[in-house]
Amino acid sequence: MNPSIHATALVAPGARVDSSVTIGPYTVIGPEVTIGAGTTIGAHCVIEGRTTIGRDNRIFQFNSLGAIPQDKKYAGEPCELVIGDRNTIREFCTFNIGSPGGTGVTKVGDDNWIMAYVHLAHDVVVGNHTIFANNSQLAGHVEVGDWVILGGFTVVHQFVRIGAHGMTAMCSLLFGDQPPFVMSQGQPAGARSMNFEGLRRRGFSADRISAVKAMHKALYRENLTLEEAQKRIAQLPERYAEAQPDVDLMLGFLAGVSPHRGILR
Repeated sequence: MNPSIHATALVAPGARVDSSVTIGPYTVIGPEVTIGAGTTIGAHCVIEGRTTIGRDNRIFQFNSLGAIPQDKKYAGEPCELVIGDRNTIREFCTFNIGSPGGTGVTKVGDDNWIMAYVHLAHDVVVGNHTIFANNSQLAGHVEVGDWVILGGFTVVHQFVRIGAHGMTAMCSLLFGDQPPFVMSQGQPAGARSMNFEGLRRRGFSADRISAVKAMHKALYRENLTLEEAQKRIAQLPERYAEAQPDVDLMLGFLAGVSPHRGILR
């Protein structure tokens, strides 16, 4: 027995657990689970299904990772949960595997800080460097971009997307796509501003921030249609050449907006 695996933990035959992994008391690891080097898992966790966990993650006690989706149509198909590297997952989180009605994979990237009681339903995709405050709840097929911050008790409707560098206030309820850089608040949530302070902290230059301000104006302050706003945003690199990647990020996101959901207004 690996001395880093507590004597009361149950690791099923077939599980691939690196010799440097630490597993706490009464935790259960299923036969199709893979856990990378340096990861620590607290007491009373259940990690099951086709779940792959990368390196140097900190998984606290009382988590359920890799359970089947809360989807009545699920019939045992070989779906997965994939978690990247260096994530912190606090107590009482529930991450489900994907579903055959989606990509079949629920995916969490790298360097995310996920607080207690967070739920990731089937086929959710989370990027890198995000922060999910306590009780953030994501329904099936939700996509969350890099550097997003979700305030406590944020609830996100199925198939909704949240663009990179966005932020939600506490108790926000999202029914539409939230474009990159946007800060939202309310029930239902509406766009309130852009995450300018977060961009400054990440090293965005004054010109890039000015371009983001111009995007906000086009989307929310000039009574333009979404198509008109996209055309206005596409012209911004003529004034702010440094902001071309930010403009591309916004236009790429807006191109994928569902006509049934639209964007937060």
